[in-house]
Amino acid sequence: MSEIGGIDSSRLASLIERIEHLEEEKAAIASDIRDIFAEAKGAGFDVKIMRTILKLRKMNAADRDEQEILLETYRKALDI
Repeated sequence: MSEIGGIDSSRLASLIERIEHLEEEKAAIASDIRDIFAEAKGAGFDVKIMRTILKLRKMNAADRDEQEILLETYRKALDI
């Protein structure tokens, strides 16, 4: 173990390398997701709506219901 200024440099290097590896994986996954959205668009799906659906699916039912109620309230207030 080598320490420089009280810092375990081998441990720090290991942590940095692990983060870099995960960042590379994250970039690859983001690219895969973009490819799927491009495929969906090519098949005639509305990608903006798909993103909204994904966002809604991440929410719990109570939060989703609250958002829908607020949206409807605002729409009525603006006569939309």
